[in-house]
Amino acid sequence: MPESQPSGDINLALIQMVQDARMLHDETALPSDYAAVYWIEAKGPDGDYLAPTPHAGEWRVSLHADEVDKAWQMVKAATMVGKLGYKSKVSTRPAAGQAHPDQRMLCVRTGDAHDAQAVARIKAVLLGMGLRDLVYAPDKS
Repeated sequence: MPESQPSGDINLALIQMVQDARMLHDETALPSDYAAVYWIEAKGPDGDYLAPTPHAGEWRVSLHADEVDKAWQMVKAATMVGKLGYKSKVSTRPAAGQAHPDQRMLCVRTGDAHDAQAVARIKAVLLGMGLRDLVYAPDKS
């Protein structure tokens, strides 16, 4: 159990416990099954992937709701064995203001947007899965 924190301090241990519990759920979750949480995530194996830097980014692909489960299963599996970035996530419902209510977003996080080889390698894996219309977005740092 995490030690008590003075009021106003962020309890990082508690936050980590909540994230870990949610990640256990995310291992079997499909985007079409859940709307209570906005994102489902998968993480790469510890030590076998590029850890995020202050210059991280992500590949994004917009998918229709009827194709997102299949795409997510492929991306999740590849992420968990270290073939993609350090983390991937998929939306379970459309974001506010999205043009179409059946639109979902799948994102594959890269550790360093300045690492052109890693960014290109991840893109090639995603294209090999049949994902198209990929957009790369570096984090604003």
